[in-house]
Amino acid sequence: MPEVSDPITLRLPLDILDDVQKIADGSDRTRSWVIVRALKYYLAREAEGGICLSVLRGREEASAGGGRDAEDVLAELDEIIRSGKAS
Repeated sequence: MPEVSDPITLRLPLDILDDVQKIADGSDRTRSWVIVRALKYYLAREAEGGICLSVLRGREEASAGGGRDAEDVLAELDEIIRSGKAS
């Protein structure tokens, strides 16, 4: 079982809550399960969520000393092109 947080309070528009409740009832799940599944989908697939998390992970990696200098990468690409290995 995954580790879970303390409970949080969330206010939803009534039409969205109604849809969440219908899905929960129809799938024999809890409203929390439906909402968590929707959030996971958003974070994994939506452009805003996915791009934002990718940028934040990249910043964390760079702060920890990871990544490569852009000038080094460009020099390596130039060498690949000059050597003909790019085909």
